[in-house]
Amino acid sequence: MNLEQNIKKIRADFPQLGISINNHPLVYLDNAATTLKPKVVIDAITHYYSFEVANVHRGIHTLSEVGTRHFEETRVAVQHLLNAREAYEVIYTKGTTDSVNLLAQCFGKKFLKPGDEILLSLMEHHSNIVPWQMIAEVTGAKVVVIPINAAGEIDLVEYKKLLNSKTKMVSITHVSNTLGTVNPVNEMITLAHSVGAKVCIDAAQSIAHMKIDVQAMDCDFLIFSAHKMYGPDGLGFLYGKEDLLNEMPPFEGGGSMISEVTFEKTTYNVLPNKFEAGTPAISGIIAFKKAIEYVLELGLDNIKTRELELLDYATSEIKKISGIRIIGEAKEKSGVLSFVLEGAHPHDLGTLLDKQGIAIRTGHHCTQPLLKHYQCSAAARASFAFYNTKEEIDIFIAGLKKARDFLL
Repeated sequence: MNLEQNIKKIRADFPQLGISINNHPLVYLDNAATTLKPKVVIDAITHYYSFEVANVHRGIHTLSEVGTRHFEETRVAVQHLLNAREAYEVIYTKGTTDSVNLLAQCFGKKFLKPGDEILLSLMEHHSNIVPWQMIAEVTGAKVVVIPINAAGEIDLVEYKKLLNSKTKMVSITHVSNTLGTVNPVNEMITLAHSVGAKVCIDAAQSIAHMKIDVQAMDCDFLIFSAHKMYGPDGLGFLYGKEDLLNEMPPFEGGGSMISEVTFEKTTYNVLPNKFEAGTPAISGIIAFKKAIEYVLELGLDNIKTRELELLDYATSEIKKISGIRIIGEAKEKSGVLSFVLEGAHPHDLGTLLDKQGIAIRTGHHCTQPLLKHYQCSAAARASFAFYNTKEEIDIFIAGLKKARDFLL
């Protein structure tokens, strides 16, 4: 599908794009934080709560069986999206953060011991730092930081030097939520495997923007959130290789994750139920299948091409504004543009843009170590989705100039 030729129809699929903020048409450029939701996803949630409410895996009545079928159809859709070998290698969680906490705790309890090393890059989101720090404190393992260069790219030479027999886990972002850098994960995975380390890929910022094939990538684990891919919030996914998931202990105890319970001993269920205790986010899981279908109908290659066009245009235009410093200029980027306006606080900039109906992100973006590296405590960030337009970027640039003139 040609996204440019169909942009009016595409934008009409997202009701929120029709609202006004402060008497201005909304220009939504905060897609890295969360994406807007197409009507097909909203309708699927409404339909479930209107006509199909029932718990899954809990009953033999019709509504429970229908819900269970739809619930598991989404798992298969995610399997195909990732090209996972088996559907049961896809675990439902509450989000990317929940996924990495599950992985850190369960992997750590099984495989980490004093002196082992966990490699994380300097550009990681806090959610891919803190859980590993927490399990390191418990197990005696050590977190080691992979450095980056001035452009915001992984220093592969230093990465190779850091890898050794003590390295047990490399957990890295596929795409930086602050820099937009697309990391060379295939090469990094191969290098990690050469020393016997396992690899987790944080795909929160890549899942909606490019094709991912976990078998070709050969990652051991991969995590992402539905709300980053035009789906509901409160829902995430952990892909893991079957043998590793089977070796790891459960994360939480409760319903579904058990095989047999006695007061003497409890045995655990098979995958994926072993890691899915309690009643899940049923409506969101069922609706997320619609988000996957929507994205695949547009085509991930088409989406990637369009978003890079928007990024290139916005980057060229923002460079014309005096006093702007772009944070992160990697050769390979996704649709994220972070910057600082010298002499102005990003929060003030964001407030003035909001007055003009323009939604961007300001703050440390949950990457405080990274921004400290760039000698700033906060930055502004515009992030793009396929439903954005060059006309919206023009409004953003004009609004940015107006804010700069007011602040400086």
